Amino acid sequence: MRKSLLAAAMVAASLTAGIATPALAGDASGSDGSRGRGPSYTFALLGDTPYGPAQEASFPGLVKDVNADKDVKLVLHAGDVKSGSTSCEDAHLTATQKLYQAFEDPFVLTPGDNDWTDCHRVAAGGFLPTERLEAVRRIFFPVPGRTLGRHPMRVETQAWDRRHRAYVENALFTEKGVVFATVHVVGSANDLEPWSQLPGGDRPELRLAEYEARKAAALDWIDNAFDTARRTRAPGVLLLMQAEPTPTQGFTEIRERIVERSRAYGKPVLLVHGDEHVQEVEPGYAGVPNLTRLETFGDTASQWLRVTVKPKSPDVFSWEQRTVPAA
Repeated sequence: MRKSLLAAAMVAASLTAGIATPALAGDASGSDGSRGRGPSYTFALLGDTPYGPAQEASFPGLVKDVNADKDVKLVLHAGDVKSGSTSCEDAHLTATQKLYQAFEDPFVLTPGDNDWTDCHRVAAGGFLPTERLEAVRRIFFPVPGRTLGRHPMRVETQAWDRRHRAYVENALFTEKGVVFATVHVVGSANDLEPWSQLPGGDRPELRLAEYEARKAAALDWIDNAFDTARRTRAPGVLLLMQAEPTPTQGFTEIRERIVERSRAYGKPVLLVHGDEHVQEVEPGYAGVPNLTRLETFGDTASQWLRVTVKPKSPDVFSWEQRTVPAA
């Protein structure tokens, strides 16, 4: 029954977004908005980790702490799988992916600027950012529509939309009726900052083309999330992206779309991001009473946020800080 409900939801979404939905694999966990029992749903929220050898060495302790929480059913990572001054080479990315695979629950990642846009930096290897973006997709999103983690789950992916086939990293799913969507929005002015340390200098035409295509995909995916929420009468929406969409270059249109759609939606919207490494909360974000900005911890492998979804509560979302016990 659960698989049939999921299939019906995906088909309905595909008709709205122009997505060609593939056959559902039989060995992956599904997500139809009622996964798990009880009136609530809890997940772990991370971001900007692990940074450097010390955090990489202690990261298994973070994994152990999250895995030990029996109420946690999902892990969300708000991007930056490495620091901006460490190597962007395949070997480093693959080693980090293996750390994430140790989570028992489904692991959902949205990319960060350190993962590809900033790879032009000499300290990161002097890579062409668009080439590294393809590497990120290959390593962290190997199966379209399926998460990482020891017990992965199916998600809708924008790669099923013939208009935006490259964007396998943009995912959508529901839990307890709440719509979750990852949107690829990154720091470094959302990739408008020049690739100044690239051998041979910046490539503005390539960089701007990448930005425009990804922005178009992001705007469509935000619309898809709110259209899905409206159609299913969802009690809330969660948007996960790496960078806060400030009213500055690179983010203006995305911010305006989130504000417009959140205001019209009227129910609780949680905008989750990382990037700045300061855990903070901003209710009434951008002047919208039902929109809350939540930034997770960053540059640490010893702290995380435990977020709970209660669809029948007025606020829907609540969270608490967690610290990994000392070894």
